[in-house]
Order: sequence, then C-alpha cells, then structure tokens
Amino acid sequence: MDKNGHYVTPVEDRISLVQKSAYSVGMLVNNLQAAALPAMVVILNLGLGMDPILVGMIGLVQRLFDAISDPMMGYISDSTRSRWGRRRPYLMVGAVLSGLVFAAMWQLPPGHSESFYFWVFLSASVLYFLTYTVYATPFVAFGFEMTPDYHERTRLQAFANTVGQLAWLGVPWFYAIMSSKLFDNTVHGARVLALWVGGAICLLGIVPAIFCKEKLGPLPSEEDKASELRNSKGFWSHFKEFFQGILITFKCRPFVKLCAATFLIFNGFQLGASFSLYVAIYYVFGGDDSPAGVLMGWFGMLTSLCTLGVIPLTAWISTKIGKRKTFLITITLSLVGYALKWFGYNPTYPYLLLASCPFVAFGTGSLFTLMGSMVADVCDYDELETHQRREGVFGAIYWWMIKVGMALAIFFTGVMLNLSGFDVELASDQAERTLLQLRIFDVGIPLITSAIALWIMSTYEITESKAHEIREKLEERRGTTG
Repeated sequence: MDKNGHYVTPVEDRISLVQKSAYSVGMLVNNLQAAALPAMVVILNLGLGMDPILVGMIGLVQRLFDAISDPMMGYISDSTRSRWGRRRPYLMVGAVLSGLVFAAMWQLPPGHSESFYFWVFLSASVLYFLTYTVYATPFVAFGFEMTPDYHERTRLQAFANTVGQLAWLGVPWFYAIMSSKLFDNTVHGARVLALWVGGAICLLGIVPAIFCKEKLGPLPSEEDKASELRNSKGFWSHFKEFFQGILITFKCRPFVKLCAATFLIFNGFQLGASFSLYVAIYYVFGGDDSPAGVLMGWFGMLTSLCTLGVIPLTAWISTKIGKRKTFLITITLSLVGYALKWFGYNPTYPYLLLASCPFVAFGTGSLFTLMGSMVADVCDYDELETHQRREGVFGAIYWWMIKVGMALAIFFTGVMLNLSGFDVELASDQAERTLLQLRIFDVGIPLITSAIALWIMSTYEITESKAHEIREKLEERRGTTG
C-alpha cells in the first residue's frame, strides 16, 4: 500500500503500451458500431418517410434477438478452447463480417414502399447484430481478463475509452454529412457513409485479434475437466448449462446494480438525445435542418472533446477515492449539464447550448471507464462464489442490457413523437405544445434516470479493500490470476 492506504499495482499486473493500444483500437471499432446505427437510423424517418413506430419496432426486434445471441455468444466464448485462445478467433471473424454487413444494409434502392423498406432493413439489421455480437461480446470479455489489478483495470478502461471516444467525435456529424450537398439526398448520403464506416470496421476491428494476447484461460483445476466435458456434453446439456449460468448471473447483486445504473444513465441519455435533433430543427431553427445539423455536430463533437479530458480525470480520481465515490461525483455533475440544456435551446442564441457540453461529458465519459473496471471486479467476485471464470457471459449480459435500452429508446422515441403531435409533413409549423414536449423529453428523461442510478449505486458493495480481499482468497485457492 502507499502512504494514503491504497494498493500499489505490481509490475507483473501492468499492461504494456502495445497491448493497451491494440485493445483501444478495438474499443474504437466497438464504439463506432454502437454509435453509427442510432445516428443513421433517423434516415428511415426523415429520408424515407417511414412511420416512427415502425422504426422503433425495428430496434425492438433487434434487441429481442440480442436477448439470446449476446449471452449465448458469451457462453460460447467462455467455453472455447483453441490454439488461438478463447476470444481472438471471434474478433477476427466478427470484425470482417460486421463491417461487410453494415456497409450492405444501407444500400436501400429508391422508389419502394414503406413495407419494403421495413422488411428489408429489419432483416439486414438482425443479420448485422448477429455479426456485431460475434465481435463485441468476446472483445468486452477480453478487457475484463487482461489484468487482475483493481486500479490497472480502471487505467485500461480509461486508455481504451479515450481512444474509443474518437468515434463519438465523428458520429455527431453523420447527419450533417448525409444531408450535405455532396449527395443527391440524405438516403444517398447514408449509402455512401455506410461504405466508409463498414470499411473502417473491417480494417481496424482485426487489430486486437492480431496484437493482443490472452492472459486467462481455464482455471488450473478445470483444464483437464474442461476437455473431458467438451467430449461428453450434448447439445441439451450445453443448453441447460447456458440458462443456469444466466440465472446465476442475475443473482449476483453487485452486477445487477451495475447493469441497472448503466441502463438508466446511458439509455436515459440516448432517449433524451433522440429528441435533440428534432428540437434543434423545429424549435431552435424553425424547420431548417442544415444549421440544426451543424449545431448538433458541434454539440456532439465538443461533448466528445470534453469527454477526452473527463476519462483520464475519472481514472485518476478513482485511484484516490475509489470507483463508487468517483461515480457518484461524476454523474452528479452530469445532472447539471442536462439542466443547462433547457436554457441552451435558445432560438436567439442557439450556440448557448454548447455551455452544457463539459457537464454532460462527465456522464458519458466516466460511465464506461468505471463500469468496465467494476464488471471485471465482479467477475472475480463471481469466481469466488461459483468457481468459474465467466467474463464472456457477464460482458454479454451487461452490453445486452445497454442494447435493449437503445432499442427501447428508438421505440419510445417513435411513440413519444407521435404522442407529442409531431408531424414531419408540417415542417416548420409544429404546434407550440409539440415543441415544449420535445424539450421536456430531451432534458427531463436523462435527469430522472441518472438520479435513480445514483440512488442505486450508493449501496454498491465492492470497494478497493473488498476487491483485494477477494483476489487474495482466489489466489490462495488456485494460484495467481495469471
């Protein structure tokens, strides 16, 4: 321990710069895949004229599919034994396939019916999320097992999320790009942009598969047993074990709290942000989408730039006061940012909105830096209870909760747009009541959901000392984590 009572990271637990950099490139790809689809899906409504309810149904079906595919992929990854490791083969295959499918799914031909676009895009997006799962689930699990150290886990997540944040610098400009004069219309812009994004996913996604090394495998006592079980288990045995593992995972109280807090904060932010473009176009700029796209581009980029500073700051604070206390501070600051957005939506001074960016960044910047590290701690907690290493299942369920929330955000965006009386055919003639409700949705939803998350995390159990106590018990039981 140091003079302040904090544990010092041993040299053997530190992750090399090469390993951190390779993993961080994978985080950039993971974030790009997570951010690009929600940023572009607005084209289905504003470009192709699809009913917002149908757009929401597409997102909901995707997540219902993910409800099985994500945890199943986690189980498969945890159970894989190959000469290349448990995670790397899936990263290689998943990166290439998801990039190709993403590029293809937006090549929607013009002149077809709403029903045609609905079924074609729904089918393509389900296929895309299957390939995305093949990449994302093993990738997330990879990060949990790269070091056993409490603070080094946070440093890894901070490093990776800093690089991954670059995706969020570009994504806010997607609508401005698609609606620019470079293309015939926004649908044409989406087709071209999808090719660029898909190519980046293919090329960059394979970097962690090539350069990262897997540290953890089966527990020493399980090595021979794993080989025997692979040969003796049938399909139904694996199926039963899979669902038993899911039930056990949901009985892990610290993990449930992390999932609930992340679900509320991130998806509350996403649902609120779904109305931001509508507020900018129809309230701030009176129906003119071009300057609104530029304003939202600046808002997203400035928030992302501020987030680049928040991420390392979060990691540093966490080493001083612990992860839970850091979380409570940073999310409280984000509440200030959401409140400032209400005053920032000003038709006279539209760029006043940018004043909220530094505070909003504390929510988006600290969340996954801390949560990724805390889920890794939970994996140790779970091993102590179950005698299994299940990073893949934990990572899959954690991100499935996020993706379900994103789907619900898309779905409820459509429902709430209809409830507000919004009509795309009215252009700049939206009712005053509609504009007020859109602003209330934008600001009020993340305020409420983040406040609930703070209450949940105020009782989170795994402190720094508790995490080291768990590690000591594990190493006494089966040797060092590596």
